[in-house]
Amino acid sequence: MKLTRWLIVLFFVVATACFFWFDLEQYLTLEMIQAKSGALRDQVQAHPWWAGSVFFAAYVALTVMSFPGTVVLTLLAGALFGLVGGTLMVSFASNIGALVAMLISRFLLRDWIQKRFAKQIASINRGLERDGAFYLFSLRLIPLVPFVLLNPALGLTRVSMWTFWWTTQAGMLPGHAIYVGAGRQLARIREISDILSPSLIGTLALLAIFPLAATKLLTLYKARKVYSGWQKPESYEYNLLVVGGGSGGLAAARIAASMKARVALVERERLGGAALHSGSVPARALMRAANMNHALRQGGTLGIQMHTEVDFAEVMQQVRRTLDEAQRQVTAESCKATGVEMIWGRAQLTSPWSVQIGDRTLYSRAIVIATGSQPVIPPIPGLEKVEPLTCESIWDLQQRPDRLLIMGGEANACELAQAFQRLGCQVTLVVEGDMLLAAAEPEARQAVYDALCADGVQILLQVAPQHVEVAGNERRLVCLIEEQHHSLPFDEVLLALGRQAHLDDLGLEALELITREDGSLEVDEYLATRYPNIYAVGAVTGPDSSFQSATHHAWYAAANGLFSGFRRFMVSDRVVPRVAFTSPEIASVGLTEAQAKLAELEYEVTMLDLNSLEAAQMSAGNSGFLKVLTERGRDRIIGVTLVGDGASETLAVFVLAMKHKLGLNKLRRTVHINPTLAEASLAVAEAWRRAHTAKRPQTWAARLHRWRLGGQP
Repeated sequence: MKLTRWLIVLFFVVATACFFWFDLEQYLTLEMIQAKSGALRDQVQAHPWWAGSVFFAAYVALTVMSFPGTVVLTLLAGALFGLVGGTLMVSFASNIGALVAMLISRFLLRDWIQKRFAKQIASINRGLERDGAFYLFSLRLIPLVPFVLLNPALGLTRVSMWTFWWTTQAGMLPGHAIYVGAGRQLARIREISDILSPSLIGTLALLAIFPLAATKLLTLYKARKVYSGWQKPESYEYNLLVVGGGSGGLAAARIAASMKARVALVERERLGGAALHSGSVPARALMRAANMNHALRQGGTLGIQMHTEVDFAEVMQQVRRTLDEAQRQVTAESCKATGVEMIWGRAQLTSPWSVQIGDRTLYSRAIVIATGSQPVIPPIPGLEKVEPLTCESIWDLQQRPDRLLIMGGEANACELAQAFQRLGCQVTLVVEGDMLLAAAEPEARQAVYDALCADGVQILLQVAPQHVEVAGNERRLVCLIEEQHHSLPFDEVLLALGRQAHLDDLGLEALELITREDGSLEVDEYLATRYPNIYAVGAVTGPDSSFQSATHHAWYAAANGLFSGFRRFMVSDRVVPRVAFTSPEIASVGLTEAQAKLAELEYEVTMLDLNSLEAAQMSAGNSGFLKVLTERGRDRIIGVTLVGDGASETLAVFVLAMKHKLGLNKLRRTVHINPTLAEASLAVAEAWRRAHTAKRPQTWAARLHRWRLGGQP
């Protein structure tokens, strides 16, 4: 097998060397058609089979090798073999060459292409899973798609040879016919007036509009297929109708209203969503009180000795007051002030364009589903007997539980575990997996683990809950830990196992909207469901229920919903930040090192210990680190993890840099206030520059400076 691979590689190397050594590209230009078309046509007429065979073989070879010139050969086919003959010859030759290129990629280049074009291949795989052969056909029909990349990329998928063959043959046929026709016209130019002939102008115009027309026709065909059986209304009340008044729904409605569209927002209970009522807002208020108590107890590091006592009921009351104040800022009146019509009630989709609210039916050109999420409740026998707390009901707690059992291992669970421990509870954190914060960098996970342990939180990993026992006033969670039965006593149990999409009673079954295994809606890269005018945002589209993810999606859903007939915007989650408001905080954006390895990217790591910064010393030793991933040999940032007090706010520097593709060299020339944690961006950029400064230029620079001082170089 290795010998075969080396022989194929040798063949490609020799063929490439010959192509450029003998400058064969000079024969594959438009000027060649004019200069040689007459002589070549004579050869075709004298030896039709021989000339056709040579042309056919040359076309196949160029396609297999992905050399430039196939477009010129396609034009030449029209000049030599006519419209019908040239089209058939080019169609079959290109198909054979594409099939061979695909098979070579599948056999030889799988690892190389996967490493360098992972993002493009992932997009093709998603399209294949969603639309199958139709997706391949659409790729072939649009000439703007780079076939040089597409042929080998398809070799990395599970597409069968037969599907590849017929989609390539049928999909590329219209484009080949147009180009062959164009070559037939170009060969007839003898003087300047021929350029203005109606037939040539028509051919060139067809070449220009064909990609756009093909894309539009495919979109219309797909929409017509999915909308079949539904009666489209003659008119609409709204340009955009948003179902759900959470963070994503509010943002989508306001963005659409700012674009002067007529927008309605439907909500059944309260505005603001999980982030406002049970997520980051109350969690941060609770952490503020807990961290204040912890800081006062640790005041000895600053020369301050103080004894504190926690009034748990008053702390929870203060959290609720903070919540009330935040909720008063999000009202129906504030929505109306931005141009959004507020409608209260339970919404049910009755068609791709209509929503039923009570006895009223609303019609909208586009609909955004933003119904948010709800806590995950595990099916543990006996759990319902103890009335478990969730991230929604915990804020009504009045009395401090002496023993609090928290189930979960992600950011929200860690935040609440640390907060309640610092407020005087004895917290046991039960994690089914083998680590906290599974998606974070290992160093960040370890920092949080150490901080929780230092606070006194008992952390149990790889726990398999079996059932809950209640005997009198004693409550216990019976579980397996390393295949040993354990009984964990508790006064209250808090479920922090994440959230799942809330899609009940929306009428999704009638519309046959597809959901994933986790219960979220399946959407494409434009956030559209199977209906091109129905979009989804936030937790409805997947496991990320964060405020920043929902508001990030909102712009794309609003813009695509309003302008999809003219232009659509592909959503990108590349620079959506993530945070755990523990102490120390963990803030990250982009890829982690594990994700970069999984994508087989070539990267470099630059680490900075925050203890080396003046700002860290000003805050009595802000321990933590900054980890930056860059492309190998370049300063382009692909991932950042920051661990330390104030990390969530300092990360904004890197989010902005990644969004606008600013590398570390430009960050190094940015001025920040001293002493602040923002200076970490300068320090890590300087560390990267030192590691990538060539030694030879430095040596010559040192000699130049010595010479200018009057010494010897």
